[in-house]
Amino acid sequence: MIVTNLLADRHSTQLKFNKIIMDNQTGENKTGQAPKKNSNVIYFLIVVVLALLATDVYLYLQKNKADTRIVYQSDEKTKLQTELDSLEAQIEQVNIGKTKLSAEMQAKNDSLKSKIKVLRAELAKGKMTVAELARAQEDVKQLRYFVTKYNADIDELKKQNLSLAAERDTLKTNLTAVSQKATTLEKQNQDLGEKVKVGSAIKLAMADVVAYKIKGSGKEVDVKRAGPAKKIKINFTIASNAIADKGMHDIYVRIMDPAGTLVTSPDAANFKADGEDLEYTYKTSIEFKDDGSGYTIDWVNPAAFQKGTYTVILYADGFTMGKTSFTLK
Repeated sequence: MIVTNLLADRHSTQLKFNKIIMDNQTGENKTGQAPKKNSNVIYFLIVVVLALLATDVYLYLQKNKADTRIVYQSDEKTKLQTELDSLEAQIEQVNIGKTKLSAEMQAKNDSLKSKIKVLRAELAKGKMTVAELARAQEDVKQLRYFVTKYNADIDELKKQNLSLAAERDTLKTNLTAVSQKATTLEKQNQDLGEKVKVGSAIKLAMADVVAYKIKGSGKEVDVKRAGPAKKIKINFTIASNAIADKGMHDIYVRIMDPAGTLVTSPDAANFKADGEDLEYTYKTSIEFKDDGSGYTIDWVNPAAFQKGTYTVILYADGFTMGKTSFTLK
C-alpha cells in the first residue's frame, strides 16, 4: 500500500516538473525574463530531481525487502513441512513397533495425527501473512513438544510391557516348577500311600490245613484220605503289624483242587486283590488285635474231595495274606 502511494506521488511530481519546464520555456519565449528568475527555476528543478532519485531508491529498497520476505516465508514453510514429516514419522514408528496402546494413548495418537493434517492444510495455502506464518511456527513448536512427550510415554509403556512380560515369564517358570514339584509330590504320596497300604495289610505268620470226616455223632476226626473227608480247618496266625488297623478284617479264601480248578459255591462272588478281580471260594471275618492270636476257618466242601494236593490262598485288605496246601490220598 505504501509503495503504491509513493509511486502515485512520484508520477504527480514528474507531471508538475514537466509542466514547470514547459511553462518556463513558454515564458522565456514570450517575455524574455531575467537570468535570476531562470536560476531559481534551475534550483527548484535540482530539488525535484533529487526527490525523484530518493523516491526511486526507496522504491527499490522496498521491492527488495518484499522479495526477501517472500523468499523468507517460502523457506520457513519448507522447514515447517519438513519438521511435520519428521514428527509424523516418529508417530508412525509407534505403529510399526506394534506397541499395544491403551485407549488414552490411542486417543493421543489420533489427536497428534489430526493436528499434523490441519497444519499441512495451512501450509499448503498459497501465500501466508506474517501473522499466519508466526502462528504456524508456534503450532509446530507445541506439536513438537507433544510428540516428544508422546514418544517418551511410549518408551515408558514399552519398558513396562517388557517388565510385565519378564514377570509373566518368571511366574510361568515358577508355576511350571511348582506344578512339576506338586506332580512329583503327588506321585510320591501315591507311592507312599501304596506302600503304607501294602505295609498295613495283614499277612500270615503260619498256616496249615487239616481235613476232617464227620461221624454220625457229629464228632470231627482228622483224616488223610479223600474218601471220608468232608471239611477242612485252616489254622493260621497273623504276623505282627504295628500299622495294620486293629479290628475286623474281611478274609477271602480261594481253594484250588488238584487239577488247579477253583472250587466255588453257589453264594461265591468276586473281590479285588493285588490289582485283579478274583472270585473267592469262601468269605469270613476275623478280629485282628496284633497279639499273636491263632485263627481257624472251617470250610465244608459242597462236593466230594479228590485225591491229590489242594492249594489254599488267603487274602485280606486287597492283598494276598499267604498260602498253604494239603494233600489227600
